[in-house]
Amino acid sequence: MKVAIIGAGNVGGALGAAWCRKGHQVVFGVRNPADAKIQKLISGIKGQATATSIAEAVAHCETVVLATHWEGLQGTLQSAGDFAGKVLIDATNPLVMSAEFLRRGLQIGHNTSAAEQIAQWAKGARVVKAFNTIGAQNMSNPTFGGERATMFICGDDDDAKQTVKQLSDDLGFETVDAGPLTIARLLEPVAMLWMQLCYGMNIGPDFCFKMLKR
Repeated sequence: MKVAIIGAGNVGGALGAAWCRKGHQVVFGVRNPADAKIQKLISGIKGQATATSIAEAVAHCETVVLATHWEGLQGTLQSAGDFAGKVLIDATNPLVMSAEFLRRGLQIGHNTSAAEQIAQWAKGARVVKAFNTIGAQNMSNPTFGGERATMFICGDDDDAKQTVKQLSDDLGFETVDAGPLTIARLLEPVAMLWMQLCYGMNIGPDFCFKMLKR
């Protein structure tokens, strides 16, 4: 599968590297493809990975991952081009990244979510929430003591969710469809809980959430 990733930070870089190892093609959409950090990421990935402008990456891929900060995301999407019909995977959380992000918490919620807002900004996109409830450090190896971490996804388009499930399963997650896109209102606070345990309680990032069934 050919996947565009908007953003090449911790989450985008980890997802891109892991998917390339599984045989997928990854195109990083970034503001400056020639940046030394981007080129270092590309050269370190074993597989087919390239970097180009955000608009070009979106134009040439049917599946796009949002892996960038919430601040400025609306402008990024507006400048990215036409998302109509594309699978748009929202891996973001609506946080202002600062030293006080845990205290300030989610910027929106309860009666909407980042994923629902993104669906309004990226008209025609088939938005699926995924890859937001676990740290980037675990993206490439979501196995803990023989158990696979659960990756909850949600969205309104069944075919789009099947595409995301394939990408999630390829990484090694146990992928669970949690329902329509409005369920992102529940998944984004789950991400906040993960960050509170990791940073607020100093547990560190080497843990996951798991759905156990009897």
